[in-house]
Amino acid sequence: MQLLVFIFVYPIIWMIAILPFKVVYVLSDFIFFLLYSVFGYRKKVVYKNLKLVFPEKSDKELKQIQRTFYGHLCDTFMEMIKTMNLSNEEVKKRYYVTNLEVLLEIEKTKSILIVCSHYANWEWNVSINNYVKSEGYAVYQKIKNRYFDNWIQSTRARFKTTLITQEETVRTVVKNVKENIPSIYGMVSDQSPQAHRAPYWTEFMGIKVPVFSGPESMARKMDLAVVFLKVVKVKRGYYEATFIPITTAGKSTNEHEITDKFLRLTEQQIRENPPYYLWTHRRWKHRNKADNN
Repeated sequence: MQLLVFIFVYPIIWMIAILPFKVVYVLSDFIFFLLYSVFGYRKKVVYKNLKLVFPEKSDKELKQIQRTFYGHLCDTFMEMIKTMNLSNEEVKKRYYVTNLEVLLEIEKTKSILIVCSHYANWEWNVSINNYVKSEGYAVYQKIKNRYFDNWIQSTRARFKTTLITQEETVRTVVKNVKENIPSIYGMVSDQSPQAHRAPYWTEFMGIKVPVFSGPESMARKMDLAVVFLKVVKVKRGYYEATFIPITTAGKSTNEHEITDKFLRLTEQQIRENPPYYLWTHRRWKHRNKADNN
């Protein structure tokens, strides 16, 4: 069954990938109309999230953010498909790194953990590996359909990126540290963990929630440098990425220091331009359990 699904869907994905961006964005507009106006995909969830974190904004403002978000969500999905047919030269034009020297300087002496949130276009973050000498890894959620999973892995490999699951991350880092292999690891770190398994609760966008501490734990144990990746959407299909160092020596940080700095930088990014965060996420679903922690 997995193979049949792949055989049916892949040609459609391939045809979209070879289309010019102008045509791709026409398709994106059509998908937006279906998603937003016809099916109303998770509109209640999105509005509830926005109302929760921006209580000071009017209904009109929230609905405008919501509408812009859905347009961006569709664009991100189509840009992800375009990745399979995107040259390195075109990625460099559309995903511009403003201060590459920051990463290159840290790379000389440390392996680096790059942390980011589900903001702007996180799919194109893998293109950063084209600029560095270190081995590049991205932590991802394995796809159940093994044919699509293999396809995703091969697509990312074009940008010198090896995909590893959360389960593979620790042993990969330990192995590379022992063998003295300079490496850069990329993690999207703003997911919501299970409440009963979360070791740390703190405020995110003014609301107490459980947060992942895995990236910090790994950085402190393995003495990794940690860098926040801030991405700004300049215009449709164009982004600017900036590296903001959190620490150049994970071992020297206090408990929760890395996590707290990551959250504050993520909050700042969201408040500067709210529509480009992934509002369909149920990020604050455990907030009512906070009093028990």
